[in-house]
Amino acid sequence: MSHDATTHADPGEVTLTRSSGGIATLILSRPRYLNAMTWTMYTRLAEHLRTINQDPDVRVVVLRGAGSAALASGTDIHQFEHFDEAQGVAYEEQVDAIVSMLATLPKPTLAAIEGYAVGGGMALAAVCDLRYANTSARIGVPIAKSLGNCLAFSTYRRLAQTIGVSKVKELIYTGRLMTAAEAKSAGFLADVFADDTFAGHLQDTVDTIAAHAPLTLWATKTAFLRWEEFDREHIDRNIPFDDVIRRVYGSADFRQAVRARMKKRHPVWTGR
Repeated sequence: MSHDATTHADPGEVTLTRSSGGIATLILSRPRYLNAMTWTMYTRLAEHLRTINQDPDVRVVVLRGAGSAALASGTDIHQFEHFDEAQGVAYEEQVDAIVSMLATLPKPTLAAIEGYAVGGGMALAAVCDLRYANTSARIGVPIAKSLGNCLAFSTYRRLAQTIGVSKVKELIYTGRLMTAAEAKSAGFLADVFADDTFAGHLQDTVDTIAAHAPLTLWATKTAFLRWEEFDREHIDRNIPFDDVIRRVYGSADFRQAVRARMKKRHPVWTGR
């Protein structure tokens, strides 16, 4: 996945830090833009996931955003400015491959959501084993009112497995964001903590998991990964979806919506 430096002045970064007890923290860092993901950030995230996967000393992985305003607010819209249908398919395939790397990491993963987890941010959080948020968190996939794009088939499936088909449809159709309380009620969040105590509660949880038997954690993660793989082999590989992605990313609606959003205007939808 390449990064075109002309799309935006700030390519962002993803940093990997380690602390005692085998805790690795991945920080999506582009706080000025609510940690909106760039090609550089996706590439760096993939590199760090490969490193963590090969490190036997890592027991728990935490995914969080820089600052307290967002985990990630999706993919930076500037990168879609000159997209066509072929690039749309390649984008969804590449991002899905990175999301899948996080999903299949053979170690417990926790998403720390402070503020927004929107679009790609929700997709990344959804594949973590556990998700915790502060009371200010807002979570959803408002693509139907922003860019008029779509998700990879596997992302629809993973979201539905987490919160149910009806809830996914309702969130996408309406374009609204869930509150932290609603996201917990829907089963997306393991728990919600007050903004001023979030960091402490999260650290306590991470420390507790890291102190437990590594093989038990590994066996539990592996069991569910194999269950997921079994389901995926019987679903994803038999259902074509590239034709849908091509139509969406090749549409006049998508092109004008990207231009409109970059100019802070509302898109005008035609269905073409």
